[in-house]
This record gives sequence, structure tokens and C-alpha cells, in this order.
Amino acid sequence: QESMHAYAANVYTTVIEELMKGKQRKFIAVEQEFFRLWWDFVATDTQKQQVRQLLQEGRLEFVIGGQVMHDEAVTLIDDQILQLTEGHGFLYETFGFRPQFSWHVDPFGASATTPTLFALAGFNAHLISRIDYDLKADMQKNKKLQFVWQGSPSLSERQEIFTHVMDQYSYCTPSQLPFSNRSGFFWNGFATFPDPPKDGVYPNMSLPVTDANLHLYAQTMVANIKERAAWFQTGDVLWPWGCDKQFFNASVQYSNMDLLVDYINKHSAEFGVTVQYATVSDYFQAIYSRNLTWEIRDSQDFLPYSTEPFQAWTGFYTSRSTLKGIARRASSLLYAGESLFTQYVRKHPEGSVCKCKALEQLQSLRWAVSEVQHHDGITGTESPKVKDMYMNNLMYGMFNVKKLMASIIFDINNAKKNGEVYSSVYTTGSGKPDVDQYVVVYNPLAWNITTFVTVSVSSEEMSVYDELGHSVPAQVQSSVESQSTYDLYILVAISGLSYRKYSIKPLDGKQSAFIGSSIKYKRRDLTRADQHSRQLFPVVNDCYQIVFDQNTNLMHSITERETNQTVQFTQEFLEYHVNGDTKKGPISDNYLFAPNASAVPVSKAVGLEVMSGNLMTEIRQYFYSDVTSQDYIYAVYTRLYSVPEGYDGKLLCHRIEQEYSVGPLELNREAVLRTSTSLNTRQLLYTDNNGYQMQKRPFKAYVNNTVARNYYPMVQTAYIEDDTTRLMLLAERAHGVSSQGNGQVEVMLHRRIWNNLEWNLNNNLTLNDSSVVRPVIWLILGTKVVTNTLYRTSGLALEHRPVVMFGALSGDKPKLPRQLQQNSVHDLPVTVPPNLHLQTLSIPGWRYSSNHAEQVRSIRMGKQKQGDADFSRVLLRIRHLYEVGEDPVLSQPVIVDLKSLLKGLGSVMAVEERSLTGTWDVNTLEPWKWKTAQYPGKKFFNSKETSEDFVFTVHPKEIRTFFVYFQVQ
Repeated sequence: QESMHAYAANVYTTVIEELMKGKQRKFIAVEQEFFRLWWDFVATDTQKQQVRQLLQEGRLEFVIGGQVMHDEAVTLIDDQILQLTEGHGFLYETFGFRPQFSWHVDPFGASATTPTLFALAGFNAHLISRIDYDLKADMQKNKKLQFVWQGSPSLSERQEIFTHVMDQYSYCTPSQLPFSNRSGFFWNGFATFPDPPKDGVYPNMSLPVTDANLHLYAQTMVANIKERAAWFQTGDVLWPWGCDKQFFNASVQYSNMDLLVDYINKHSAEFGVTVQYATVSDYFQAIYSRNLTWEIRDSQDFLPYSTEPFQAWTGFYTSRSTLKGIARRASSLLYAGESLFTQYVRKHPEGSVCKCKALEQLQSLRWAVSEVQHHDGITGTESPKVKDMYMNNLMYGMFNVKKLMASIIFDINNAKKNGEVYSSVYTTGSGKPDVDQYVVVYNPLAWNITTFVTVSVSSEEMSVYDELGHSVPAQVQSSVESQSTYDLYILVAISGLSYRKYSIKPLDGKQSAFIGSSIKYKRRDLTRADQHSRQLFPVVNDCYQIVFDQNTNLMHSITERETNQTVQFTQEFLEYHVNGDTKKGPISDNYLFAPNASAVPVSKAVGLEVMSGNLMTEIRQYFYSDVTSQDYIYAVYTRLYSVPEGYDGKLLCHRIEQEYSVGPLELNREAVLRTSTSLNTRQLLYTDNNGYQMQKRPFKAYVNNTVARNYYPMVQTAYIEDDTTRLMLLAERAHGVSSQGNGQVEVMLHRRIWNNLEWNLNNNLTLNDSSVVRPVIWLILGTKVVTNTLYRTSGLALEHRPVVMFGALSGDKPKLPRQLQQNSVHDLPVTVPPNLHLQTLSIPGWRYSSNHAEQVRSIRMGKQKQGDADFSRVLLRIRHLYEVGEDPVLSQPVIVDLKSLLKGLGSVMAVEERSLTGTWDVNTLEPWKWKTAQYPGKKFFNSKETSEDFVFTVHPKEIRTFFVYFQVQ
């Protein structure tokens, strides 16, 4: 909002005005969040008409077209797709416009997921800028800044995209003038906050173009154009005119630009150059028409990103860990809310929850989750004030969606009139054992799940029952968090996209929850621990034996019981000490990680408590700076589950769940958890790109900054392995991760930094983060075959843990006949095989026609549908989780019958397959085919299948998007 006031609204207002004054002038616009704020709250009817005209003439062009320019390193693929879809839906509904080019100039490094997503969205070319400085120099020298990128090894040439990497000048006009000590080319100066200057005179306005300096200005511009031309294969040079926060006073910008453009073109014979205003589309069209043959780049990404020998941009993989965690929690809640609402609209058309209000509630969270994907959002590279804005928007959206989910469940249950009287359904709260309480647990995944949910209760003596009055396995034990409450772990088994209800009662003499018993071990002084004598004790379930050493209170080894393979396994917390004083050398900040030396162990003493019960054992380790310290700075809670007979415990049994408590840190410390194993990994690490695909990360030695340059983002998954055994880590928020030694993997969990770099101080960009963070990581240890079958489903089970809502029962509940109760909860579940993921099931509410000619016609005639959202169109995405050849069974294509898959929602009448963001009918989508050595002809790949009766084959790594229409009930 402050940026809108200070400059952003003026960009659109003055640029539109200036474009109308000269047919040759053009402009590109990127982020829809700013544009939509202008469109909804600032633009006049005349300006809106002018925007439509300029779009039609191709002089105003939207590139990317998402809500924001998303970060590529620490974002999840689902959220990237969400924010793109959110922007594209608006542009298509409002203008019938579909972006076809990207402008990813500012994210800090480039992921290989992005080219695949943009290809799936129907883009013809992709443009990036920030890649490693020495790599860019090399590519520039060898004219290799342009290539056809096959970002996915499995989709390969079917979803490739031509990619342009900007040269060393990146996306801002160079401002040095050899003939003046004033700057050049930025005639509108710099934006001022909080208010624009009253007199219109901004700081640092560049030297105006006059008759006296026109020739010198033109020479300067031409020299730069020619320097850049030498780095590319064609004579077409993309010369970006502008930078961050520019064009807020477009008249002074365009009037000076016009003079230069005209002058150079009048003297083009002398200069050897002609120039024209262009859009990204104009530029790529020029390159495409040259018909050259391009090199292919495989699925290797451009991470990490360094700008100088001591500037590795690997700190932001962990910066503001709390924001990263909340952003993912919000995304997961939105996923659950969307599918529950879709089912409600389909199955309960007469329901009492207002659909329009519900859509507004979902919309508030769609916006919040979309905007935080910005490359200065979830990255943690914003000022505290902006971070608070993201947090507030996320919390507000989450509150809305929780309220919506509770009201839907309340309505469905009351509509069933099965003799129960509900006094309320609410979404937070801890138990009051004097009132009968129930919890409603919703499984947002399209698989049957068996897992534990945790409820806070105030007494140890509890019983848990399901809808039929059967006792449910549960365990209660003293809480980690507080002295006065207890944690109740309930074993839930829920089918896909369904919910179940459990009642929690004070003990009534019958079956009670198991009570976990506690053993506290003496705090151990690590500095004096005897290295030779060990006092080992095991903690066991069906899959693992974890051995601890009482001498140190640390983990010692893990045995995978099926193969009887034992791996030495120790974990310790360390801190990198970093410098914040620019006079003393390289600094760490929100973006950069620049450790002074190796990491230092933090604790000299460890306390240990073991809580054991029939269903779960929890090992609580507390790390102190010395033996006499009162408070711990670090803790690990490790949970191992045992699943009773009759439950499918495969995933539960195979996961070692760890929750960490880290902080508050001292200043200029970066906290890591280092896990050291006996696996001979040759220091090879694997990490994911955005939860979509894995990247191989061999350790690389550099002259400088080797530690920081070997850090990579882990969005959801990382692993190390030797010839037989693999250790997987699954995360619920992004972290920096590295392998700094053979058999080791370390995860950066938290950072607290202060520095005196002037730019950082001016923008309040210091990371004095005194919070305590509580991230969760699941470990899976086993053979490659076993971990392969588990890690995709486990990663999604961690991402989309069941949503727990609370309620109270009032009055006596009459017992009902069995059969009535049975189907009160279980409708037909929606389930897909374990190698597929139901990535989206939602009602977007767009009013556009899915017939393009019709949509364009209704816009030209000013007849777009106003009024209520469209609740009949369901957006469905299905993603294949495996790569070609990754697993003999799970990597096979899957045949999906949408009619049968969705029968629980009603009778499917029609299905349209669409591009990733929904704006293209895939049968009309014909992206440009760039010539490569692999495919010398510009032939177009027709990988489309004609579907028989709603049956589709989903191939490895495909993401298929559909509009589904049901018979009206």
C-alpha cells in the first residue's frame, strides 16, 4: 500500500497517459498484485478503456502475469502455480489476455522447475538474469546465454522452453555517462517514501537530453548496445530501459527517450544501429524468426547464486524461518479448505453456508499465499514491517478458511439431523475435560492415511471414541510446552478427502488412553564424557532400533530392522559465527551467508528424558551451553511410532519424526543441525527443486567461501546415500542444507544477524531475529528401493497433515442405529494411486468463457459477465510424482478415469483439458518450436491424446489440468 502511494500507482497512471501520446511507445508490466490494486482502486473508466486498447495494439504487454515475480529457490511448486493461476485468471477474465513470456529477472538463482511450469502454462520463451557470476561470464564470452532448456528429465523435449539469460548489465539501464558526472537515462530520478515530492522534483534526476549533448548521449547508448551485441548470436539486442521503482513520472522518461531513439535512427548509417521501442514478445519474435539452431540445456538448475567471491546468496534459504513455516502452513490449509468447499458445493447444493462469502474467505488466503511467494517475501529478505504485513495477511486468511471449514462441517452434521446437537465447531482450543469434547479431523490428501493427531488436554485420564462409540487407540503424556497440560496423541485412519469425528471424554471406567511414562536421565557433561565406555540403550518399533548413549545422552546408531543394516548416527547443534561489520570483511545478511570459519559446537551438556508408551516413544534431548546452565537454547524431540494390529502403519512406522526448538540465538550466529553417519556418501548430496524434482549436488571446492557456496535450498526433500542405504530428510518449510563432510548432512535452522552495510541499514534489512523456531523434519532410513516407495507420499503427508477442528457436544446424545451412523460420515472417498497426487481440487469462481473466441468477443463488446462467481466449474490438477525409470512400478504411466475418480462429487458431464493455469484449451495451444541439434526441424510435438470417455493416461512427472463440469443436482 505504501509503495502504491509513493510511486506504483503513478507508474500505471503516467505510463498509460504517455503511451496514448505516441504510437511508437511501448511498455511491459509484470506483477498483477500492483496492477490489480491500481485497476480496482485508482484507474478511471477512461484509463481502463485505454489499457484495453493498448493491450489490443500490443503496446502494453503483461509478462509472467502472476500476482508476483516468485522466488525460485525456497517456494513450493503448488504455491508457484497458485500465484501464477491467480494472476492469469484475472488477466484472462478482464482482458482476454494470456501472457506468453517470462521476465524472471530478480529471483536469486534459477530453478529447473520454472522452465517446466512456464512451458506448461503455454509460454513461448523464458528470461532470467541472476545466475552465478563466474558462470555468467563464461557463457557471455562463449555466446551461450541463450539455449533451449529441458527443465524436466522425464518431460524432456515435450515441455522445453527457449531461455534467455541477461548479460552482466542485468535488467537495469547502465547509468554512467562518460561526458558528465551526473547520471544518465533515469530522468525521473528515484522514488521517495512515504510521499511523492509536492513539486515533482525527485532526487537524482538524470542529466536531461539537450541539443548540446544529444550526440554524446547517443554515442554512449550505442557503445553499450554494441558491447552487448558481441555476447549474443544474433544482431538483436534486448536493451532494458528502466529498473526497480521507475517510470513513476513517465512523461519526463518518454520525452527524453524519444529524442534519443529518433536521433540514433536518423543517423543509423553512421552508428551501425537502429533502435525501437519493444515488448518482450517483439524481442523473442525477432530471435525466433532468425531460425537458428540452439543448444539444449538439461535439467541442471542455476543454484546457488553468487555475485562475488565472498557473496554467496545462500543465507536466504533459511532467513525468517517462522515466516517460511507460516507461509507453508497457510498453503496447506488453503489446499484443505479448497477441496472441502468444492465437495460441499457439489454434495450440498442446498447447504446454508453462503457460497459467495465462502469464496471471499478462500480468496483472502489465495491472495496472501500468492503474495508471500514474492522474491522478497518468503525469502526473508524484507524489512520487519513488510514481514509483519505478510504475516498479518496470512494469519487473516487462515482465520477465514478455518472459520469456513468449521461452518461447513457444522452445517453438514446438522443437516444430517442424526440426533446430535452441536453447540459449536471451532478451530482452536484445548480440552476442558468436564465437557464432552469432540475433534473433527479432515484428511486433505486423496489417499487413505493413518497417522497421529495431537490435542492438548488438561488431564491424563482420557478416553477417545469414534463415531460408532468404539474405543480409539490414543496415548497421553506430559506436554513438552507446559507443566499444566498434556499431549493426547490420537491414532486416526481416514480415507481420501474425508473427515472423521472423535469424541474425547474424561475417563469413564472403560478403555482409557495409554499413559506415557517418563524416565529422566542425568545431564551429561560432554567435555568429560568417557569416549571409550558406552552405556547404550535402545528405543524400538517395527522398523527401527535407535540406540542412545547414556554417557553423552546423544544418539549413537540406527538399525533398519528389515535388512538389519546398522548406521552409526550422531546429531549435534553447531553455530557458524559470522561478521556484521563491513570494515572487518565479508558479511552475512538476509541474503548472504559468509561464515568466518568452520561451525562451532554449541553445547557442553545434554539432558535427556524418554517418554514411552504403547503407541509412541518420544526422546527429549536438551542442549545446554554448560553443565550448570538454567536454560537450554536447543532441544530435539524425536518420536518413534508403533502401530497396533489392524492399522496400515507402513508410513508411520518408517518415519523418525524430529521437532526442534532453536533460539533465541546470540547475535551474528547461524544455527545448524549436523547429522553425521557412517554412510560412505563421497560428500554427494541430493536436494529438491520446489518439491517437484531432485538435483544432484556434488561438493565443489572453491578458492574462497567454499562452505557457503556448497549450501543449497531444501524445500521439501534432501538425501544422502551410499551404495546400499539412503537417509532421507523431509521438511515442512524451506532450509539451507549442505554436506560439509563424508556421510554428513547439515540443515540450517535459524539465523540472527546484524550488519552495518549502508544499503541494508537504509532499508532496515538487518535480521535481528530473536525468535524461537520450531521446525519439523521427518527422517527415513532404508534401502534405496524402500525409501523410493516412501518418500514422495511421506513428503506430502508432512506437507498436508490432517486439519483438526474442535467442537463441544451439548445435552445427552441418543445412541443411533448402527447403519445410520455409519454413512453419516463416509461418502464415497476420492482416492488416487500412490504415485499420483491430486494437486488441486477447487472452485476458482472465474466468470470467463473457456471458449477463447467467445471470451474475446464478449470483452470487445463490453459484455463480460459481471455479478456472481461461477460455482459450476471445478479446477482439477493431477500430478505424477515419479521420474521415468525411478522405480519399476511407481514410474509407470497411470490410467485415470475422471468419471469414476470423482463419482463421490456427482456425475461428471464434461471435462476440458487446459494449460497449467487454465487459460488455454490444450488442443489449441501451439507453442513455438525452437530448432535444436536434437530436432533440426521446427516441428511441433503433438503429445496430445484424444481422451475416450473421461479416461486419461498420466505419464511420469506430468501435471495435467482440467476443468470439470458436473450434472446439476
